[in-house]
Amino acid sequence: MPPPLFAAAGTIFGFPITIIPRRNVCFKVSCSTEHHDNQSGVKYDSLMVLEWDKLCQSVASFARTSLGSRATKAQLWSLDQTFQESVRLLQETDAAIRMHDHDSFNLDLTSVDLALVESALKHARRRLPLHANEAVALASLLQFVEALQLSLKAAIKQDSDWYKQFMPLSEMITQLVVNRSIIKLIQQVIDEDGSVKDSASPALRKARDQVRTLERKLYQLMDNIIRNETKEAALMASSNVDGRWCIRSGNDQPTNFKGLLLSSGSGSIIEPFAAVPLNDELQQARASVAKAEADVLSMVTEKIQMDLDDMEKSLRTAIQLDMIYARATYSLSYGGTYPNIFLPEDIDGPLAAQSYRSKDKTSQAPNPKKEWIFYLPRAYHPLLLQQHRQKLSTARKNVRNAAAEIRRKKLQTENMAVKREAEIDISSLQKQVRALEEAPPVPVDFLISQKTRVLVITGPNTGGKTICLKTIGLAAMMAKSGLHVLSSESAKVPWFDSVFADIGDEQSLSQSLSTFSGHLKQISEIQSKSTSRSLVLLDEVGAGTNPLEGAALGMSLLESFAKSGALLTLATTHHGELKTLKYSNDAFENACMEFDEENLKPTYKILWGVPGRSNAINIAERLGVPGIIVDNARELYGAASAEIDEVIMDMETFKKKFQEHVKESQHYLMLSRDLHEKLLLNRRKLQDLSAQQRYKKMRELSEAAAVARSTLHKKAQQLRMSAMKQSQLSKASNRTLGNKYKHATAVETELQITNPSSSSIRVIKQPQSEKITELPKVGDTVHVSSLGKRATVLKVDTHKEEIVVQAGNMKLKLKITEVQR
Repeated sequence: MPPPLFAAAGTIFGFPITIIPRRNVCFKVSCSTEHHDNQSGVKYDSLMVLEWDKLCQSVASFARTSLGSRATKAQLWSLDQTFQESVRLLQETDAAIRMHDHDSFNLDLTSVDLALVESALKHARRRLPLHANEAVALASLLQFVEALQLSLKAAIKQDSDWYKQFMPLSEMITQLVVNRSIIKLIQQVIDEDGSVKDSASPALRKARDQVRTLERKLYQLMDNIIRNETKEAALMASSNVDGRWCIRSGNDQPTNFKGLLLSSGSGSIIEPFAAVPLNDELQQARASVAKAEADVLSMVTEKIQMDLDDMEKSLRTAIQLDMIYARATYSLSYGGTYPNIFLPEDIDGPLAAQSYRSKDKTSQAPNPKKEWIFYLPRAYHPLLLQQHRQKLSTARKNVRNAAAEIRRKKLQTENMAVKREAEIDISSLQKQVRALEEAPPVPVDFLISQKTRVLVITGPNTGGKTICLKTIGLAAMMAKSGLHVLSSESAKVPWFDSVFADIGDEQSLSQSLSTFSGHLKQISEIQSKSTSRSLVLLDEVGAGTNPLEGAALGMSLLESFAKSGALLTLATTHHGELKTLKYSNDAFENACMEFDEENLKPTYKILWGVPGRSNAINIAERLGVPGIIVDNARELYGAASAEIDEVIMDMETFKKKFQEHVKESQHYLMLSRDLHEKLLLNRRKLQDLSAQQRYKKMRELSEAAAVARSTLHKKAQQLRMSAMKQSQLSKASNRTLGNKYKHATAVETELQITNPSSSSIRVIKQPQSEKITELPKVGDTVHVSSLGKRATVLKVDTHKEEIVVQAGNMKLKLKITEVQR
C-alpha cells in the first residue's frame, strides 16, 4: 500500500486547523518534489506528470500571508475532498468573488501578520507574556475581523439577500466574536511600532524618565572627558557597549583619564571610573523599565486569556479566508468560470443538454443536441497561460527599460550612431511584444457525450495531444479543489475521486525498466486502482514497441477500460488501428488534432468525431521529396490505407462544411432574433404613443365638457330664477325656455358622442318629452329637466301650480314648468 499523498508536519496551538467542516488539515505542509521519496505511488506520479505541484504553487502565491500560502498548498495538494466538500469549496470561492465585486469588502490580509498572531496565542495558551509586536498583530487581526463584520452588516442592511449571496462566508464571519475592549487595551498601552507606551503604567513612565536622565548625564560626562583630551580628542568617541557608556579610542596611547579597559588592539574601549556608578545606576533603571514593560504585557496577556478560544477561532478563520482569497484572486486573474460539478451517478439529472455556440469560428464542436458528460468549451491549460503572461510581462518590461535607457543616452551623448543602435534594439523588443500578443495560447473545446467511456485522440507530433490531456486533467482537479476552471463559460465537470495519468517517456532506472515496460507497469497500477468515478489519461498508448504488437495491446487495454474501468479514459495514439474501435463499440469516440497542410503546422484545435489520418507522405511531397520516392511510399503504404485516408479526408471536408453551414445558420438565426426584438420594441413604442395621444384627446374633451357643464349649469340656474320670478309669463316664453334647455342638452349629447368611452365626461341628456299642458296627478311619472331623471308625483298644489316629487332618495318641490311628461 503506497504512502498517503498528503503528509502534514506540525500544528497550530497543538491541534489541527479546520479548513472544511468535519475535515482537519494541518498547515505546515509542502507539496514540493522533495517529498517524492516519502510519497510514492501511482497517484503521486500522476500529479507530478500533470504538473499539479506547479499549479498549487501558482495559486498559493496569491495568498497574502505565509500561513495562508502553506495552507493553500496543503488543501490543493491533498485532493481527498468528498463531493460535498468540493461543492462547499466552490461556494466559498464564488462568495469571495462576489464580495470582491461588491467593493465594500476587504479580504486582503496583507496588513495582518498571522505568524505573529499564532506565536502570541501560543504564548497566551502557555501562560507566557506576549511580546509587544505580537499584541499589535493580534489587535490587527481583531480589527480586520471587526471590519469584515461591519461591512457584512452594512451590505445586509442595504439588501437582506446579500447574506445568502455571500454564503458560506457570511455564516463564517458572523460566527466570530470580537472583544472590542481587548483592541482598545492594546492600542492604549502599545504603539503601532510594537513598543510599550510610557503611559502604559506610572512605574514604566518613572523608570524611562530615569533612564533618559542618566543617559543624558553620561553623554555629558563622556563629552567633557573627550574634550579634556586635547591631543587625542579627534580619535575618541563615546560608545555604548553592552548597555554601558564608554569611550572608544582610535589607538592604544595612554589617556589622561582613568578607567576600566574593556578591550584593546587596533583601538581601545575604556569605561571611565567617573562613569561606573552612573552606568550601574543606568543598568538598574533599564531593568526597572524591562520589569514595568513585562508587567504591562502580563496584564495584556491575562486579558487575552479570557477570550483565548474566540481568538484562536478568529485565527483559524483568517487563515481559511486567506486560502479562499487566494483561490478567488487566482480565478479572477486568469478569467476562470464557476464549474458545475456532479456525481457520475447523477448524470441523468443535472446534465440536460444546453445549446452550444462556439465563439471561435474555426472551432469544431459536436452536435449541440447531445448531452455531455464533460462540457469544457474554450479551455486553457493554466500553466501555459501563466507562462505566456509572464513572457509578455517580461517583454513589455524590457521595452520600458530600453526606452528609459534610450532617453538617458540621448541626454548624455550626441553620437547619432549610438542613438540609431539604441532605436534598433527597442524596435526588436517591440516586435517580440507584438509576436507574443498575436500568438496567445490556443483554447480547446472538450465536449464529451454521456455514452463515451473512452476517447481516442490522434494527430501529428507536437500537435497538442499531450497538452489536451493535461488541460482536461488539471481542469478536473481544479474543480474538485474549489478553483474556477479556465474556460469561456460555465463548465460541467464530473466529480472524480482520482485522476490517473501516464504521460511522458521517462524510464524507471531504479527498477531497471525500459520506457515500454515502465508504461505498462504504470498502466497496470492505474487499472488496479481506478474506480467507476476515476479519470484516466494515457499518452501514446501502445508506443515503444513493435507497431503491430503495440496496436493490439493498446486496443486490448482500451477495451478493458471501456468495459470495467474508469468513468472516462482519454488516450492519445499514433496507431491507426485504434481509430476503428469506435465503429464496433459505442463506448468509444474519435477525435484528432487539426493539421494545416498548407502551412505545414498544427493548429492545436480538436476535430471531434473524425479520426486522424496520416500526413507524413503528403508532407514529404509538399516539402519537395522526389516524386518517385513519394509514389513508392504510397505503394508500400498500401492502396487500402490510402483509400482510408481519402475517406477520412472527405469526412474532414464534409465536417468543416457542415460546421460552416451550422455557424451560418446560427448567424442568420441571431439576425432574425435581433430583427424580431426590434419589431417588438417598435410595436411597443407605437402602442405607447397611441395611448398617449388617446389620453391627450380624452383630457382635452374632458376639459371642454367640464367648461360646457359649468356654463350650462349657470344658464340653467339663471333660467330657473327667471322662471320663478316670471311665472305669469305666457306659454310662448315657456316654450322659449324649453328650446334653450333642448339646445344645451344637444350640445352635451354631441360631446358625449364625440368621446363615448370617456368615463370622466358626465353629460345630462334632455329627454325628448312633451311639455305638460295640464296638472299631473298623484302617482304620475314626470321628467325633471334639472336632474335629467324621472320622478313620481307625491303631492299637487293647484293654486301655486307646484308639485312634490320623489326622485330616488330625494323629495323635491318644483314648479309645473320645471317638469315634463
